[in-house]
Amino acid sequence: MFSIFKRNRTDTNRQQTDAGVKRSRETWFGRIRQLLGSAELDDTVWDEIEEILISADVGVPTTMNVLDDLRSEVRSGRVVDGEGAYSRLRELLSAELTGAGNPDAWLDDDALTLPYVILVCGVNGVGKTTSIAKLAHHFTQAGKRVVLGAADTFRAAAEEQLEILGQRVGVDVISHQSGADPGAVAYDAWQAARARGADILIVDTAGRLHTRNNLMDELRKIRRVINRLDGAAPHQVLLTLDATTGHNGLTQAQAFTEAVGCTGIFLAKLDGTARGGIVLSIHRELGVPILFIGTGEGLDDLAPFDPVEFVDALLAPAA
Repeated sequence: MFSIFKRNRTDTNRQQTDAGVKRSRETWFGRIRQLLGSAELDDTVWDEIEEILISADVGVPTTMNVLDDLRSEVRSGRVVDGEGAYSRLRELLSAELTGAGNPDAWLDDDALTLPYVILVCGVNGVGKTTSIAKLAHHFTQAGKRVVLGAADTFRAAAEEQLEILGQRVGVDVISHQSGADPGAVAYDAWQAARARGADILIVDTAGRLHTRNNLMDELRKIRRVINRLDGAAPHQVLLTLDATTGHNGLTQAQAFTEAVGCTGIFLAKLDGTARGGIVLSIHRELGVPILFIGTGEGLDDLAPFDPVEFVDALLAPAA
């Protein structure tokens, strides 16, 4: 079996997820357990929980759906106390994150023609290149051979940054001179990955504004180049989003998804925001699964996204 993504519930993953949501838990979500444990389940409680969820960027539609279901179960007698309401809230929020997306991303596939190609896109400043380095490190730690393609040829020093990070991780980086055709870089990177027996090729694409049509066309071109080399590739198109931008990032995500059919999201800088509820908004608005979260600045600060672990970490009591 050729397993690309692993989402096993290990202690390391749980610790990374916990670290990533610490600010969100301490600012917002951690209050919910205390609230449900110390008050009657009346309108005041529901109003306070509603304020917490909306303030944490969960979004109005998701918040209202979850609370309507929860209130209905209290009225029917299926939930009778604060502890039951807390448990049911965990289930409802987890269900919001597992009801759509691409579960096949986590399945073993022994019929792949290597290399497994991952295109990574996103606007400048979201942490795209650092996220690529984290992915490369994650895969090499799992015993995979990784090659990086520096197809972000429009940003000054982008190739140099990727090469420095590639050296830190210990993987080959295929690059051209600044301003080169990104499609040509992607072509050469695939050929090099194939010749070197790499398991995974990660292609960095130009960090661009989603409103620049000509640059979005370059993204489509890279996808076509890769697809001509391997009809099944790219196997994943990951969009890097900055969790600290909140709902502003949804406009970016929608544009990229429409342009190149993003199959998953790497949510970077989750540890830097107190509004971790944006995860639920992203999932609801886009139907694109969050596959990885960035939980710090180090190469190890990454966790494969697991909805149950994520919600459990969010709703744990605040320190």
